[in-house]
Amino acid sequence: MSSVRPALAKMVAKVALAAMLAAPLAGCFQPMYADRGDGSPALRDKLAAIEVPPLDLPNGSRNARLGVEIRNALMFKMYGSATGAPPLYSLKMNITTQRSSLIVDPTTALPTIENYGIDASYRLIEIATGKVVMAGNTFSRVEYDVPGQTQRFARTRAGRDAEDRAAKEIAENINTRLASYFYAGI
Repeated sequence: MSSVRPALAKMVAKVALAAMLAAPLAGCFQPMYADRGDGSPALRDKLAAIEVPPLDLPNGSRNARLGVEIRNALMFKMYGSATGAPPLYSLKMNITTQRSSLIVDPTTALPTIENYGIDASYRLIEIATGKVVMAGNTFSRVEYDVPGQTQRFARTRAGRDAEDRAAKEIAENINTRLASYFYAGI
């Protein structure tokens, strides 16, 4: 019993020391999406003032469907609905896509795993001045299985699911970069 008390006292001392060291830092943490105490607009309000116009892509093309998917996902992430506040900024985007075979069956020479990728470039433009305040590039690469060559509808569905996953990842990347831009207050 006497050997347990020194070990317990040592552990309590370590916990107390950790609490003392962490106490000065407790007031430094501020959640990114929380309202600021200084009266400045919250991050959600700044993101709601970004207009996301439709991407300039040929109607009826596969990329046009992806452009709508990216735009919708991005608008939902920024303001939770189809429209935000009166726009102060406009976000212009361009995308390119690619598909490649990763693994090919040696007997049939047909792909069994494919990779789908989207490359996106974007510019955040201040509407009042027409000045580009932020620009960047992002990409997404997703892979998917090709479930046998006789199952052409399953292959088409797997490809479409990969496109949707890549589009959501592009929207997440752009939203994160916009949020960090506005949060930094630049």
